[in-house]
Amino acid sequence: MTKKTTRKKSAKRRTTAVSIGQQLTIRGMIIGGLGAVILTTSSMYVALKLGALPWPIIFVALVSMFSLKALGKTNINEINVTHTAMSAGAMVAGGVAFTIPGLYMLNPEADISAMTLLTVVLGGVLVGLISTGIIHRHFIVESDLPYPMGQAAADTLVIGDEGGKKSRTLFSAFGASALFTFLRDRLGVIPAVVPVSHSLIGSGVDAFVWLSPMLLAVGYIIGPVFIFVWFLGALIGDIGIVVGGVSAGYWDLVTASAIKTSLGIGVMVGCGVGIVVKGILPAMGSIVNNMLKKSSDSAMNIRIVPFVLAACALLFTLGAGMGPVAGVLTIAGVWLACSMSAQVVGQSGINPMEVFGVIVLLLIQLVSKQPQAQAFYIAAAVAVGCGLAGDIMNDFKAGHILKSSPKAQWSAEFLGGIIGAFVSVGVFFVVLKAYGPDAFGPDKMFPAPQASMVAALVGGIPHMTSFAIGCAAGFILYVLNLPVMTLGLGIYLPFYLSLTAAIGGALKLLADRFAPKFTESGTGDVMAPGLLGGEAVVGVILALIQAISGMSAIG
Repeated sequence: MTKKTTRKKSAKRRTTAVSIGQQLTIRGMIIGGLGAVILTTSSMYVALKLGALPWPIIFVALVSMFSLKALGKTNINEINVTHTAMSAGAMVAGGVAFTIPGLYMLNPEADISAMTLLTVVLGGVLVGLISTGIIHRHFIVESDLPYPMGQAAADTLVIGDEGGKKSRTLFSAFGASALFTFLRDRLGVIPAVVPVSHSLIGSGVDAFVWLSPMLLAVGYIIGPVFIFVWFLGALIGDIGIVVGGVSAGYWDLVTASAIKTSLGIGVMVGCGVGIVVKGILPAMGSIVNNMLKKSSDSAMNIRIVPFVLAACALLFTLGAGMGPVAGVLTIAGVWLACSMSAQVVGQSGINPMEVFGVIVLLLIQLVSKQPQAQAFYIAAAVAVGCGLAGDIMNDFKAGHILKSSPKAQWSAEFLGGIIGAFVSVGVFFVVLKAYGPDAFGPDKMFPAPQASMVAALVGGIPHMTSFAIGCAAGFILYVLNLPVMTLGLGIYLPFYLSLTAAIGGALKLLADRFAPKFTESGTGDVMAPGLLGGEAVVGVILALIQAISGMSAIG
């Protein structure tokens, strides 16, 4: 029996209506809220360390299923709504980690209060939630985009509903990864890296494999196509521009680094512009029409929109210190970015939230020039909003397949998003307190490469010609339907991250080709989130220990 047939039969068995009260339950929201705290915490660490944040949707789907089945008398829609709440905070954390550390890279003496950052993040969450409620029908019901991660989550719930083997597999992988990370980072029993080559051709580029279950899982989850493009970008940036250019005498190492950085940023920005031109603008009429419709499958009550947007305007203008023009433009920019996110996530399963943040920031800067801190706040609000949008659109897709209530899912996302705002800001300041502002940046403990990209644009493009070439290439390649969303990421990131992620993608390719039963059973798709989560959670615990020790020493 094929997976598609299984889904159809399972869906047919569940045609009996399940009320919203049986889907959006108190126990489900307690479980979802606690899970959101854990996922937000671990996701902040992942994003700061890797500059990549794979979707947690399959992980949280299984955790929700395991928890609710243990309590008894559950249904697949309650499980689906619960995991919608649980996953929301992860993308909120990504929006913060992909932007705000860049301010410290430019100015280590920057002074950001926790209340100001919380105001910015809450504003991004609220606009993101309103935006997804508006665009839900267009992208989920009418456009019927594939949303591969949402479909995978629905398949996981349908199959997992018939047994607990996958839950055991998930937690076994989680435990193994956690133990490995503890032995590596706390006890030093396992080396962090295995050298492949030192200083290739005198270029200063070190090639080594980072022993990271988390990064291998990233490569496996993203899959061979986008990982191949990612690694192609690494070959272009590090082997071509840095190694090849320096060894051939075309430029010195400093210039090569500037070209590589600017080209990678340009490709990502060009792809983002392509999404707007090709995907969003042609659909604008349909989106507006659906926004004005009253329908039984609406995700939210449209009457709350003006009140929430007014509250967000106050958060941005008064709380974050933006001017009225910048505050209103930020709200409009978050909505546009959420539509962009819905389009690209639906097509590819990838959500370059920081690129969308940069695009909106650049547009706003043309109209209302912002001080450095406020520029980062704009990028953060946009990244948080469209990160949250990508998450819930995947959840909406799973819910559409499983016949879950959009209103129940949206309410769950609201809870998880608000929790994510508070937890992500808290964890960020814990990391900042533990390791200091100098811990952020290339070749530092927390590379935060996406935030470095934002910093480059706020502080000035290091090589404008390469940036322009990258923009043009990214735009053209995206419009030609080539899978280039990860190309700029590969050009920009350190080579060791790309190499280890590529090994994960290669493992996925080998499994698909030579172990079809392993792939069809979904074992790898369950193990990968477990491996990712184990390392992330242990990393955060170690950061908390360091923070507590540091505060004790100060006291």
